[in-house]
Amino acid sequence: MCRNIKTLANFAPPATDEEIRASALQFVRKLSGTAKPSKANEAAFTRAVEEVFASARTLIDSLHSSAPPRDRVIEAEKARERNRARFGN
Repeated sequence: MCRNIKTLANFAPPATDEEIRASALQFVRKLSGTAKPSKANEAAFTRAVEEVFASARTLIDSLHSSAPPRDRVIEAEKARERNRARFGN
C-alpha cells in the first residue's frame, strides 16, 4: 500500500476534507501508476479522485470506535521517533 496514505479515522480533531482528498489522490495515483495524467485521461483521473474522496468521507464519518480518539500531535511524534530509529535522522 502507498506509504503516503495515512490512517485518518478516530483522531481528535477529525480528519479534514483536505486530508481525505490528499489520501484519495495518492490512492488514485497508485492505482493508475501515474502522478499526473495525460490530457486525455485527466477527466477520468479527476472523477476517480472525487469518487474515492466521497467514499472515504462517508466511511470515516460512519466509523465508530470505543477507543478514545488519538491525538494528532502525539501520533506525529511517534512517527518521527520511528523514522529516527529506522533512518537514524
